[in-house]
Amino acid sequence: MEINFKEELGKYGFIQTASAGAEEMKVELYAVGGFIRDLILGRQRNEIDFLVTGSGTDFAAMLANTLGVNQISIFKNFGTAHFRYHDFDLEFVGARKESYERGSRKPDVKAASFDEDISRRDFTINTLAVSLNKKNFGELIDKYNGVHDIQSRIIKTPLDPLITFDDDPLRIMRAYRFASQLNFNVDESINAAAGKLRERLKIVSQERITDEFLKILSSPKPSIGLKLLYYSGVMEIVFPEVAKLFGVDQRKDFHHKDVFLHTCQVVDNIANVSGNVWLRFAALMHDIAKPQTKKFVEGTGWTFHGHEELGARMMKSIFKKLKLPFTKLEYVEKLVRLHLRPIALAKEEVTDSAIRRLIVSAGEDLEDLITLCRADITSKNQDKVNRYLENYEKVMKKVWEVEEKDKLRAFQSPVRGDEIMKVCNIPPSKKVGELKSAIEEAILDGKIGNNYEEAYKYLMEIKDKLI
Repeated sequence: MEINFKEELGKYGFIQTASAGAEEMKVELYAVGGFIRDLILGRQRNEIDFLVTGSGTDFAAMLANTLGVNQISIFKNFGTAHFRYHDFDLEFVGARKESYERGSRKPDVKAASFDEDISRRDFTINTLAVSLNKKNFGELIDKYNGVHDIQSRIIKTPLDPLITFDDDPLRIMRAYRFASQLNFNVDESINAAAGKLRERLKIVSQERITDEFLKILSSPKPSIGLKLLYYSGVMEIVFPEVAKLFGVDQRKDFHHKDVFLHTCQVVDNIANVSGNVWLRFAALMHDIAKPQTKKFVEGTGWTFHGHEELGARMMKSIFKKLKLPFTKLEYVEKLVRLHLRPIALAKEEVTDSAIRRLIVSAGEDLEDLITLCRADITSKNQDKVNRYLENYEKVMKKVWEVEEKDKLRAFQSPVRGDEIMKVCNIPPSKKVGELKSAIEEAILDGKIGNNYEEAYKYLMEIKDKLI
């Protein structure tokens, strides 16, 4: 699609104001990078990067003042500034060149020409610039065939990727993130350089790597980025537990499907129905302990007993290592621990008691658990898939019936601990917990209803036996 950049950028009053300001300050001004790329791709974007051949911070301060913006962030060391105007995030940078020390991502920044600045950018699709200068407003500058690469849907670096990645190893993660977000291919030279320089990622802060990894997981088809990370060898550095999922073993007539490829499919299945990145992360983690629990049993084949429990226990150390927010730990642990429960129920004649226990264990995350379990069906045998899904629907029908009848969300004994102490005349102790548990078990087994009257009556019946 041919874009009229003069017309497109002329729609924005603040860009017209910026253009006039550049003329007055006698500096050259360009819109660069992602905003131009996404205009060509027809993607909505509310962030614009401005390149100034002069002081980016002085220009930003002038424009903010002209537009009546009071809050502006200036980063003098990097020569950059940022402010928000209406619904747009506006970033400003002076044309610069960078040099790096081997052990650091922090660049030594110096003023440079427009050409030098464009050449230091990460990928050809991000080297595009449109002039905002009065003499040639709206003219596209494409020094590295960025438009061709956008149309060819390929990620390339403007310079040799060995140089690009050696300077800033985080660009390895960014290459695969863009591929995943845009559904682009990656030039083979990038994969070769990523594999060769993957150890350089160790100089990058964990927070930055994790941020890029979560952006891959948040993309429309996460498996694109996950597979690129694996096949380039980068996954072994950034997430070795996931890398270990790869591989199929065969013994006699028994084989198991490749857990990594299965996991990629499960994550994609989730991505098709939910934008919740933590549900996608749980999908990535659901079989994480299979390599440690894999065992061949004669006559049975491959087993992975206990992988769901071990996987849940691994989550704390993984969250700690990746510097993930601990507020999401319990959610992911729960889904990993419970991901086989609905499958087991779908295979058998299910009792109300088993359904109640599932509802209570999953709590507020029951729908997400079922979404994960449905996504976990990746068989190529469509009859088998249909059979499983049919069983799931039966189980879910029963779940909603039991839940509606028993009101089990946020479940606990209707008779609280302080009342148990008062009725039984006992101090705070282990016995109080045992009595509460006995009432809860009776409700889950269907012996009594989930209400105060029946629970109190049951307490009166059992208290003398348990105290």
